[in-house]
This record gives sequence, structure tokens and C-alpha cells, in this order.
Amino acid sequence: MAEGEPSYIDYEAFLDPDFSPASFANSLVLATNNATDTPLDLSTPLSRVLFDLQEIDTHIHTLTTKSALPLLTHTRDQTAAAGHILQEAEEQVSSVAQGYERLEKEVLRKWEAADEVRIATEKSLATVRLARAVARCLTLGRQLEGQLAEVTGRGGLSSGNDGMSPAPARDDYRALERAASTIVSLRRMFTATGLGEEGYGLEKVKVIRTLRNELVIPSENMVKSRAQQAINRFTMSSISASGGAHGQSGYKQARDARARLSSATTILYLLSPIPKDLPTASDFQPELLLSTFQGYMHTAIMTSLNALSRSLSMLPSLDKTLSDISVKCQDIYALESILGSLRPPSHPLFPPAPTERNGDQRESQPRGNKNNLLQPLLAALDTPSLPSHFWRTLASSLTLRVQEIVNRGGVSARTLRSNRDRLKKDIKECVLRGSQLPASSDKGRSGIDTGNWEREAAVMVSAVASVLDR
Repeated sequence: MAEGEPSYIDYEAFLDPDFSPASFANSLVLATNNATDTPLDLSTPLSRVLFDLQEIDTHIHTLTTKSALPLLTHTRDQTAAAGHILQEAEEQVSSVAQGYERLEKEVLRKWEAADEVRIATEKSLATVRLARAVARCLTLGRQLEGQLAEVTGRGGLSSGNDGMSPAPARDDYRALERAASTIVSLRRMFTATGLGEEGYGLEKVKVIRTLRNELVIPSENMVKSRAQQAINRFTMSSISASGGAHGQSGYKQARDARARLSSATTILYLLSPIPKDLPTASDFQPELLLSTFQGYMHTAIMTSLNALSRSLSMLPSLDKTLSDISVKCQDIYALESILGSLRPPSHPLFPPAPTERNGDQRESQPRGNKNNLLQPLLAALDTPSLPSHFWRTLASSLTLRVQEIVNRGGVSARTLRSNRDRLKKDIKECVLRGSQLPASSDKGRSGIDTGNWEREAAVMVSAVASVLDR
């Protein structure tokens, strides 16, 4: 509508967002008809609508006629402004595209080349690390062969496949210690195969698999077997008996026996498996070492039990049997004395323990110190001392053997009953004699042993007397 011209058309009603054609038509019909009329007159409201449309059309025509030039001018100005903006935008887009091409050439392509170099460098680094690990394993393998050559004298393993070969050609248990340390270092390389660890990727190298299967594992079995043999064959009493007339020779044999036991203990300590969830080095329990000593104790106890059971059936052989049993216990006592003076050796897989001075740490502590290799064994056997464990375990099984002899009856049972007083005395003397360090040991403790072992003697005597006195 032109400015200043009145109009009867309610433009605000038509422009209202809530305008409803149906409601508007209904209001026109009601305005031109009575609600009670049966026939409705629709021509009047229809004429009103047509007249309104004609008025609106006239109004639009008038507006467009009068405002055509301003509208065209405005449209032209808007089109020109839009063209100018589009031209400026195209220039900016072109500049951005050129900048991207330059960045792609100067940065992206260089980055792609640098990324290729990075990947190649990472692979080269992994190759170098793997090559170093392989070289270290091969170096340790050659070192292990040399150490075994010192023992076997043949440049490698002995001909026996089971590891139960005779004593080393050159009785060099120190070389076995060094070999055990080398084996542990190789074992560390073989197990550190996680991402970023020293031995990552070693399991994929054929020469390493060959080294492990053909050298390391057989060498470990051989070294382990030699150490276990040294412990199982440990004795000090036989040295006392054979070296009595030659004091210097007996002392040297005792020193060698002690050195062999110390080396064997160190070897089995090093070769004992380490749990993955070990909290600290102080919590480490050398299972291989403990099981070997437990086997040594079990063998000594069972051998003594079987021999004593046979001798109780044939009393003439009892004196020799009791003498042999006391010798076995003296060896056990000597074993306890040596273990009490040995500290846990430094382990390649554990951080070194702080020490006040450099030197041999294994025998520098007194026997009463808790930081020695005796304490784990005593804890595993649940006993205060090895001789006490020997006598008490022997006594616990001896009662049943004596009961079997008595139940069978006959001459053996009657002889036992008639000689029970002498038997008690001999058993007590056997216990007291066996609970002393051998004469070849340099740590004899005269004057206190008898009083300390009266209870063990009473337990052994009771094991026999409790059956014979019934």
C-alpha cells in the first residue's frame, strides 16, 4: 500500500503468523448470514473475498509501478556488491589454494619423506638392538663354552647326555660358578623379550634358538647335575678317618670339600628359578638349592633308617651301623656349619646389595647372623637345626620299624628285649657322637655339644624303648 493511502483491508490479520483461512472464511459467512437461516448465502462472502483480492492486486500493481526504478536500482546494487564480494572471495580462495600447494610442497611432502626416514630409522634401530642382543648372546655362548672347557677339558659338554658325568677333569668348581653366572645372564636375555626390552625379537632368530637348545640348556643341566652331585657326595667324616695320619693332607681335603660345597651352593642358588611376581630380592627362595639339600637330608635319613632297621634284626652289626649313622649326622652338622657361614651370593638378576667393603661376602658373616643360606633351609624343614631334624625324623620312623620286629617275634625280638639296656646306651652315645663336628672341621665347638643334644638322644632312645619296655 502507498504511504498515506487508507485501506479497509486488515493487513495485520493476514500477516499474523496465527492466521487461519478456515477461521477467516467462517467469520465472513457468519457476518453475512444469520445463524438460524437454513439456506446459507455464500455469494456475499465470496464477493467480499474476490473484492479483497482485487484490492490487494491493485495495491501490489501500484507499488510495483511506483517502486520499479528503486527496486531495480537496489537489485543492481546488490548484484554488483555480490559480484565484488565473489571476486574478492575468489582471490582469497586462490591465495589459500596457492598457499596450500606451497605448504604441500614445502611441508607435507617433506614430512612424508621424513616419516619414511623415521620408519627406516626405527627399523634400523630395532635391527641394531637385535644384532647387539644376538652378539651378546653369542659372546656369552662362547664364554660359556670356554668355562665348560675348563671343567671338562674337551672344549664343551661331556659325552654323557644325562648330565650325570664323572667329576670334572680339572676339579674346578669355580669355573662351574662362572658358567652358572653366564647361564643366568643368557637366561635373562632369553626371557627379556617384551617390547622395548633387551631381548626383544631374539626368539625369532634361528641361531639363538640353536644356541639355547644345543648349548645353554644342556650346559645348564650339566652344571646343575655337577652341583647336585657335589652336595649329595658331601662328607667331612671320611676325610677325618682317612687323613688322620696325614694332617696336612686331611686339612687340604677338608678345605677342598668345603670349597666344593660352597661353589655347588652358589651354583644352585643362581640357577634357582625366579618368580615373576617376586616383591624384593630378600624374598627370593632358591627352590632348586633347597630341594637339593632336602633331598640330601631325606637320603641320609632313609639310608640310616633302613640300615638301623636291618641291624636291629641282626644285633652283631649294630655297632658298625650306629657308627655309620653318627658319621652321617656329623656330615650334616658340618653342612649346617658351612651353610651358616655362607651369605647369599650376588645374583646377576638382582641389584647388588650395599656392602661396607669389597671382598668375599659369602663367608664373612658369623654363624649366628640370620642373613645366611642356612636360614631358608631351616625354614623349609621347619626345624631349629639340621642335626635335630635328622634325629627327630629318624626317631619318628624308627618306632614303627622296631614295632614290626617285635610283632614278628622270634630270636630277633627276644634279643632286642634282652639287650635293651645296652641298646639304649649305644643309641645315646651314637646321637651324642654324631652331634659333633668332624675332626677335620675347623669350627669344632668342644664342651657344649653333649648338653645341647641330650633331648635328641632322649627322643632316639624313646623311639626304641617305648616299644621294648611294653
